[in-house]
Amino acid sequence: MDYDVIVVGGGHAGIEASVVAAKMGCKTLLITMLVEQIGAASCNPAMGGLGKGHLIKEIDALGGVMGYITDKSGIQFRVLNASKGPAVRGTRAQIDMDRYKIIARNLCYHTQNLEITQQMVDSLLLNESKNAVIGLKTSIGKTYYAKKIVLTTGTFLRGKIHIGESTSHNGRAGEPPAMQLGEDLRTLGLEVGRLKTGTCARIKASSINFASLEKHYGDTPAPFFSRQTQRELGENPFNPTQLPCYVTYTNAKTHAIIRANFHRAPLFTGQIEGIGPRYCPSIEDKVNRFADKERHQLFLEPQTLEANEYYINGLTSSLPFDVQEAMIHSIEGLENAEIVRYGYAIEYDYVNPTELKHTLETKKIKNLYCAGQINGTTGYEEAGAQGIFAGINAALSAQNKEQITLKRNEAYIGVMVDDLVTKGTKEPYRMFSSRAEYRLLLREGNAIFRLGELAHNLGLMEESDFIELMRDKQEIKEGLEWLNQTPITPTNEVLKFLDSIQEEKISDKTTWGVIVGRRSFDLQKLLKICAITNAPFAHYSTRALEEILVEAKYSNYIQKQQNLIDNMDKMLSITIPQDFVFDGIPGLSLEVIEKLKKFNPKSLFEASEISGVTPASLEVLQLYIHLRSKS
Repeated sequence: MDYDVIVVGGGHAGIEASVVAAKMGCKTLLITMLVEQIGAASCNPAMGGLGKGHLIKEIDALGGVMGYITDKSGIQFRVLNASKGPAVRGTRAQIDMDRYKIIARNLCYHTQNLEITQQMVDSLLLNESKNAVIGLKTSIGKTYYAKKIVLTTGTFLRGKIHIGESTSHNGRAGEPPAMQLGEDLRTLGLEVGRLKTGTCARIKASSINFASLEKHYGDTPAPFFSRQTQRELGENPFNPTQLPCYVTYTNAKTHAIIRANFHRAPLFTGQIEGIGPRYCPSIEDKVNRFADKERHQLFLEPQTLEANEYYINGLTSSLPFDVQEAMIHSIEGLENAEIVRYGYAIEYDYVNPTELKHTLETKKIKNLYCAGQINGTTGYEEAGAQGIFAGINAALSAQNKEQITLKRNEAYIGVMVDDLVTKGTKEPYRMFSSRAEYRLLLREGNAIFRLGELAHNLGLMEESDFIELMRDKQEIKEGLEWLNQTPITPTNEVLKFLDSIQEEKISDKTTWGVIVGRRSFDLQKLLKICAITNAPFAHYSTRALEEILVEAKYSNYIQKQQNLIDNMDKMLSITIPQDFVFDGIPGLSLEVIEKLKKFNPKSLFEASEISGVTPASLEVLQLYIHLRSKS
């Protein structure tokens, strides 16, 4: 049973890794504990959001499937931060969790070169002389060999569920954990730690009093994630059935119930060892940390199109069963709520991501890749993005081709991977737009322009899509050149035109780029310029026109960020002299000096890839290399 790539785990990382490896021509095997749980949304019934929507767009640009499955199973679509700049907007969709799994499973079944088997992996097989993984063994005694193995184990490595004083060994509620594999990774010498995450109770819809609750609707038309969805729709607009979410709040009574039971909360009794996600804390953690806050906002989100069951976003808890009932019944609209499933916390093993290269291959063991929560992240989108990245690199390596890396100025995936492998994490890592210092260049809308050519080179983009992409890129280039080079003077005709489109008049000569760069300028106004000039926009695609508008509005800021990137690239290309002495350099910590001496990087770029070596450390090194060259 020989394969090019074996992927362990059928969650969001596993789906992307296995599908992309198969698409790249590798004989691929996906091993998962329960086939019907492929693509399960273990926690909230939603995809995307701030920073996370960017990741889905990038997955889609690279030929991944998360965006497409989300579009097909979505029951509400919204653009968050729609009133703010394009860099910090994030598309989010509520999904039908049942439908998502069905579509994901069917997609895997129909992917050429991809096989699926329902088993549990117990251990990895190593060629000890080469310190390389060569295969794995399952709990039923099967042995599989592969050139590359990708671990996407989610919360299943020695998973342990907590509900009050009650504990059980599970990878997810009702599913067994991977106890043996968790131990095996420790035996192999990888640095393994424990993290914690959790989920909330689910409520029977018919027991909720919606009458007094605030409704939140989606956007129309629906802002889809995937270019494949748009291609299928063509010129036929489609607005899926969109269900509202409802808003309610905790209150003083809720908080009193929680405080009175701190002594029964696993989070505070020492029962839970792992560190939980800072940006998605449990309700007991929020009440404890923000004691002065009178209430916390909660969203009731439908889990399926039938809306029989609702997820209480913001009420994650591992409190005992009776306490969960009491606190839920204290909340407006949930006074008579029937709990279908109780909330719980789950602890699991993760591999410290500093054990990984920027390709997501482990440093200590060749041919072994890790993606998703095993790397210390939280969230479906973070997992999917790592999955496609690890899958691409595993496939390239299996085919003896050069693997890829993504820089921080190229993709949110690059930001996340760099954060993980250079800084590590002691708590579940979540993507935010604030983590990307070049976020103005990394917009949702230009993900296809940033990553499309790479996808095409990897064989992950149809030729017709690539032709459209290159056409659009050329149109953007030509359109921006026209705007920046074409003057506009305050003639009677021009002033009349500006007045007709409700734009402020000009008194001096300027360029059309300045006019189009105004906040008030939109797509319709851009097209109207063609009526009085030789502007080339009339036959441009909507996708190209939208990018032209954004680039025009933020041209100065974009140029500043590009200058920073160019300066950083120049700095990273600086060679470190072979006999350079790191000891005693002011501004470098002892830890950084120790790592630099250990790895002896040949350039500042190599130094930047060492975990713990910060941008500030690189600037100090640059200065002292420069001073040495002058001496």
